Amino acid sequence: MKKYWREGEPFVWATGVALGMTLLIAATLIVVVLVNGLGVFWPSDVAKARLHSGQTVIGEIIKREPTASGEGERIQFKIGNRDLYGLDFRWIDEADIAHLDYPDEVTVIERDEYGNFYGTLIRVQTPDGEHTRAPLIEPLEKMLAQVEELEKPLVRSGEELGRLNRKMERLRQQELKLVYQGVDDSDSRLVELRQQQAMLREDFEQIVTQQGKKAAELTDYKIVVADAGGQEKEIEGSHIVRFYQPNALSWVDKSLIYAGKLWELIFGEPRESNTEGGLFPAIFGTVMLIFLMTLVTFPLGVIAAVYLREYAKDGVVVRLVRIAVNNLAGIPSIVYGIFGLGFFVYGIGSTIDKIFFPEQLPTPTFGTGGILWASLTLALLTVPVVIVSTEEALGAIPAGVREGSLSLGATKFQTLMRTLLPMASPGIMTGLILAMARAAGEVAPLMITGVVKLAPALPLDGNFPYLHLDRKFMHLGFHIYDIGFQSPNVEAAKPMVFVTTLLLVLIVLLMSSVAIYLRNKMKKRYTYSTF
Repeated sequence: MKKYWREGEPFVWATGVALGMTLLIAATLIVVVLVNGLGVFWPSDVAKARLHSGQTVIGEIIKREPTASGEGERIQFKIGNRDLYGLDFRWIDEADIAHLDYPDEVTVIERDEYGNFYGTLIRVQTPDGEHTRAPLIEPLEKMLAQVEELEKPLVRSGEELGRLNRKMERLRQQELKLVYQGVDDSDSRLVELRQQQAMLREDFEQIVTQQGKKAAELTDYKIVVADAGGQEKEIEGSHIVRFYQPNALSWVDKSLIYAGKLWELIFGEPRESNTEGGLFPAIFGTVMLIFLMTLVTFPLGVIAAVYLREYAKDGVVVRLVRIAVNNLAGIPSIVYGIFGLGFFVYGIGSTIDKIFFPEQLPTPTFGTGGILWASLTLALLTVPVVIVSTEEALGAIPAGVREGSLSLGATKFQTLMRTLLPMASPGIMTGLILAMARAAGEVAPLMITGVVKLAPALPLDGNFPYLHLDRKFMHLGFHIYDIGFQSPNVEAAKPMVFVTTLLLVLIVLLMSSVAIYLRNKMKKRYTYSTF
């Protein structure tokens, strides 16, 4: 028994058990997210329940659970029709249901506001006439195709309005600059700028008027639907995202709808206060934030670690720096956020505004939150991880390698660049992977340095200067917090929370996989082949 304890067998078993439990917890979390996230967009069958009270309810059955008394079960229906009922979900005791079936004519209509409508089609109205005779699916599809054609000029005019708006903004900035320089109102440059602005405003108003006329034409295309109780409602065709009759669909048809919803999720714009629609701006903002953070963290962390390990003489100052670097990892992330707000936004940002954009003040350009300041804040938060991992990787290289290189006539810098850093590259990449994973999940420092619920434009687009580092951005982590805890309709937002979590996990896995692939290539090339 003494030999058993002396050789440390219990600690080996305890370590194995702890590792197994950690992997089990992580796997359980991923399975829960996968099950709840992947099933959100599947077009489930819609039930029609007639209650003993004579009332009728239409909706998707979300879940069942025992009643509070323990006798029987109660069923949660997603009844939609938020504009009619004011809520999306309803619990009904199974004992109160007289009859439950799944009629083929029940229609689900996804709208750009008020969520889904569950009911039956009554009639389809277009300027060409009114369709009331079933089946109404074909007239409705035809009407939506006409609406899509009518919306194309609206999209083009919207893009034209955006272009004019950007032009007017540039002219306004030039005007502000001239006024700030003390140019007189009669100056020819100022007069010309104001004339150009007036012409652009005229074009802008003309397009808005035409757009209003086109939008008015769309109001003639609409459908009339009825809910479970027979209450009728008009829905304009331009407000319909998609429709389907789930109980009459085959598995293949449902799969196509499911694929369409996934496409919309990844490449579409958010709607309904972020609880519906796509997540492209948040996905783009998250990836770009990590990319910018990596551009700063990687060189900064590696250079600091190389200096500490290879050039700095061991002493009190170096030991204090190492202690500080190690302790920085334990500081709450919100503290980094407050530092970023004070140092980057109010300090450097305000100084940049005073030097380069004085004519814009008091409206800040860089003196407010943006993706640049958020990236730098995250870089400060994660750089200790890269420093520690790089130092450990350099320290693990045998001293004989350095001595051999120096004895062959190589300088210290040549030894570092051609021998030590390549050998340490797998360890450096490991630190970078850990830093990227941590940065992807951080939300607290971003909330005060640039992230927003809805960003009007992406930080990178086709408009000069293309990269807009001063712009605010959306982030998947903040998106989860916002719709999960700040949404007025938390129950309806719950599916999107799982989906967003799944996307965030996938992005972290994807970026980490790329980094691991590069690390393994470096390990194979520099660790095994060369030496």
